Parts: sequence; C-alpha cells; structure tokens
Amino acid sequence: MSCAICEKRKEKRFCPAVHGRICPQCCGEQREVTLDCPSSCVYLQQARQHERPRPLQDLDQAALFPQVEIGEQFLYQHEHLILGLNYALAKSVQADRAITDADLIAALTSMTKTQETLVKSGLHYETPISSLSQQAVVAEIHELLKGYRKVEQEQYGYSKLHDSDLLGAFVFLVRMAHARTSGRPKSRAFVDFVLAQFSKEESVVAAPEEAGSRIIIP
Repeated sequence: MSCAICEKRKEKRFCPAVHGRICPQCCGEQREVTLDCPSSCVYLQQARQHERPRPLQDLDQAALFPQVEIGEQFLYQHEHLILGLNYALAKSVQADRAITDADLIAALTSMTKTQETLVKSGLHYETPISSLSQQAVVAEIHELLKGYRKVEQEQYGYSKLHDSDLLGAFVFLVRMAHARTSGRPKSRAFVDFVLAQFSKEESVVAAPEEAGSRIIIP
C-alpha cells in the first residue's frame, strides 16, 4: 500500500495524526509542520531524543531580549517565581491541548514587552494579542501573579516582587521556550517540557517551599 500523504512511496509506519499509514520520508518532513503530531506518537518521541535544546547564540537575538541580563544568582533568588510562572503555563496547556509552542512564545513575548515598557518608562501598555489561546495564557499568568503577591503579603506583610524581577523572569522563560521548541510551526516540544514538570494537583504558589529545585537553564 502507498503512503497516505504522498501516495507514492510505500507506507511503513502508522501516523496517529492522519489515522493512517505513511512513509518515513513524509513522517520526517511533515512532522509538526503540516501534521498535528500527538505527544504520544512513538516516532515523535524518538525524534525528540535526538534533538537537543537549540543554542541561544544560534537563535534570533532580537527575540531574546539581549539587553536584559540574567545571572545564576537571579535564578537562585527567584526560583519560586519562575516555577510559579511555569505552573501557570502548564495550567493553560492542560485547559487547551491545542496550544502550541508558538502560542506560549507569543504570549510570553507580549508580556515581556509590556513589562519592559513598565520598567523603562513606568507606563503600563499592554501589547495587543489577537489569539484567544494566547489571551488565555496571559490571563492565567496574571492570575498566578495575583496569588503570588497575595502569598508574599501574607508571609512578609508586603509584596517583595519588583517590576524588574518580573521582567527578568519573563525573559528567562522566553529564552527557554525558544531553546526548547523545535521551531516547527506545530511544535509542542516546549509545551510537553512544561507539562512534564508538574502533576495535575500540584501548586507551587500555595506551597513554594515544597516545589524543590526544577529550573532547567536553556
């Protein structure tokens, strides 16, 4: 039988995205490009085992906010904040399994630009987002930050979170997302990376001291 995609080459593997059998070449060429590959696909999993995080120096530097410096000390001091933001991303993906890496990157980039404007000029200007999926991600992050500040208020009597700290955390996540995604249009490599860090019931906002150290530097 011939491949369900090209209809020329011989089929050799089952593709859950097309619910049919396809050839290895179409699998490799169309994976997460035209095909919505589920994370459970064994061929996608095998491909990811051979893919390493993309070096930041090989990526579009303008998209990584190079003017913002992030050191290991910053990551150590704001570990719970970064874990909390990752948790918000995970909740967004659990609520909408159609979200892709591109959606998360776009939402994070929008929030980073907004935060950068606030830090530089003191003005709060929301970078517009048209996608409903991306809007949901932003809303989930805002909800997380509201809870984060509430916990700080209860513990210390005031919120310790500075605008510049939040900017640094956003930039870190943007860089990690760009490093973890495959770059293909329908990639969900970063999505699955975020999901793998948390169980459904876990909250790093309610109990940050129990979260442990899970920050993985891109």
